[in-house]
Amino acid sequence: MKQSSGMSKLIKIGVVVVILAVLFFNAYYTITEQEAAVVTTFGKASATTDSGLHMKIPFIQHVYKVDTTIKGFPIGYIMETNTTVEDESLMITSDFNFVNVDFYVEYKVIDPVKAMYASQDPVEILKNVAQSSIRSEIGAFTVDSVITTGKNEIQSNIREKITARLEQQDIGIQLINITIQDAEPPTSEVKEAFMNVESAKQGAETAVNNANKYRSEQVPAAEARIDQILKEANAAKEARINEAEGQVARFNSLYDEYIKYPLITKQRMFYETMEEIMPDLKVIIDNSQTGTQKILPLESLVEVVSEENGGEN
Repeated sequence: MKQSSGMSKLIKIGVVVVILAVLFFNAYYTITEQEAAVVTTFGKASATTDSGLHMKIPFIQHVYKVDTTIKGFPIGYIMETNTTVEDESLMITSDFNFVNVDFYVEYKVIDPVKAMYASQDPVEILKNVAQSSIRSEIGAFTVDSVITTGKNEIQSNIREKITARLEQQDIGIQLINITIQDAEPPTSEVKEAFMNVESAKQGAETAVNNANKYRSEQVPAAEARIDQILKEANAAKEARINEAEGQVARFNSLYDEYIKYPLITKQRMFYETMEEIMPDLKVIIDNSQTGTQKILPLESLVEVVSEENGGEN
């Protein structure tokens, strides 16, 4: 009888120890830096976002961990197999052309409680909002813009639309980014045509860049040449003006002397002219019986005689 009672006590003690151990291990939970916790107390939810060890009331409070890292999903293709999902990727542009456009959406949970309880599937809501915004924006651009030059603007506009819709929905998740992964026509013929157009655009851009480079090289040289010509012209102009003014001043001075002493001035001018000419002039003065004084250039006559004699002196 005593033995039976001892065993009963041991069993009770063991049960109590097990219950205490269960209570102890259920009273604590750990959150990492990439997680947040939603703690419910009798159905009322509250969030815990601080990482580390936390305490809860066993069996009364329940903890649900939520991943808060940046996640993503594709639209228009299957990431694992890289195959196209035409129901998602095929769209019509403003100029009534078809185009396949693939997107990748990045998001994260910013309110764990709303992410768990505000909607049944917030990620699916985000995907539907993204697809609606994408089709609306693609439909506002031409196929050429979608495939070539308008991608950045399209991405920016879609991001703004999705962000505004998520703020209205208030489902606890935030759009981080959305990017166009690929955009191309649905058929190979149209794709080849657009590739040719893109090549032509690149060729035109290269030609324009080369022309701008040539202009940037030639214009400074031409401007420098123009500046040099203008400086030389101005210098020549100044020299001509100075020379003309000097001649005018000399003439006016000579004229003033002539007015005062006409005869003397004439003789002086004659003598000065002869002084300039005579040293280099060889002449014969012929004062014959005709009464006419002749001045013959001796040097030219000597050259003629020399030529007739074969160059002999």
